[in-house]
Amino acid sequence: MRGISYLVVAVVALTGVVVYMSHASEQAAGAAAPIFGIQIPPGYRDWKLISVAHEGGNLNDLRAILGNDTAIKAYRDKKLPFPDGTMIARLAWDYVPSEENNKVFGRAQSFVAGPPTNVQFMVKDSKKYATTGGWGFAQFKDGKPAEEALLKTCFPCHVPIQSQDFVFTHYSP
Repeated sequence: MRGISYLVVAVVALTGVVVYMSHASEQAAGAAAPIFGIQIPPGYRDWKLISVAHEGGNLNDLRAILGNDTAIKAYRDKKLPFPDGTMIARLAWDYVPSEENNKVFGRAQSFVAGPPTNVQFMVKDSKKYATTGGWGFAQFKDGKPAEEALLKTCFPCHVPIQSQDFVFTHYSP
């Protein structure tokens, strides 16, 4: 009986290590995005919701835009420019029909998040990122940072919305 108890304890312990290592590998061992040096912030999935979006065209995805406490306070106070320390995350997924929901509705009308496409971050540090409007940019797919060439396209895309401190998303209360 004692042998079985030791075996159960060993299996539980090994399972915990495997789960921990699997989760850690999703973060690509803290790999930083090139150019801006931004890593995936710990706990970003617990940030508050700023807004949601459906992007059409070639991307055709669903997005959730999250903000850290500094970002949420700035949005709620309608404070521009955003203060240093603001972090905004954009999570994107392909969207797929929900067969389960559509059975209830009797027709194809419900779409839900499918496979994730990537996660992007904007980090405000007016001194560190002075040449890009005070913002650093990062993009990760499967926990791995995007190539430098892709990140070079971020700031030019945001320039047309300079009057909004280079941020596309409006707060959805």
